[in-house]
Amino acid sequence: MGPLVKNNRSLFPGIPSFFDDMLTRDLFNWPMNHSNSNGNSVPAVNIKETNDAFELEVAAPGMSKQDFRIELDNNLLVISAHKEDKHEEQDEKGNYARREFSYQSFSRSFSLPERLVKGEEISAKYIDGVLHITVPKAEEAKVKPAKQIAIE
Repeated sequence: MGPLVKNNRSLFPGIPSFFDDMLTRDLFNWPMNHSNSNGNSVPAVNIKETNDAFELEVAAPGMSKQDFRIELDNNLLVISAHKEDKHEEQDEKGNYARREFSYQSFSRSFSLPERLVKGEEISAKYIDGVLHITVPKAEEAKVKPAKQIAIE
């Protein structure tokens, strides 16, 4: 399958297509494409709701699990990360031949439905550049199958 190509032709040119950004965004190229007003990178986040949980996927390649911090403050889920790289090369006199610094950080916040999630059971794992977070739903938030009522 070939790459998706954005087509700027529209029946309503004054109204941007709902799918324009969603279909043309490069999920794994977040350092260059997604930045907030401070210039910090903001990774793409996929959110999927199942009957039992909310599942979040945060695209953050090049980081390690130690770089992340996940907090639940009341019903606000905050995902943040900070990574700092320093590379230095010196000659025998201590003069720098090369000195490079690299900093990456971001913070994303999500409001969770009040009293409908099990905050104490939230879990996370970092695999192949993607942070996976599972937020289990409380029993009252789960969709229950239809109950057949007996007729007397």
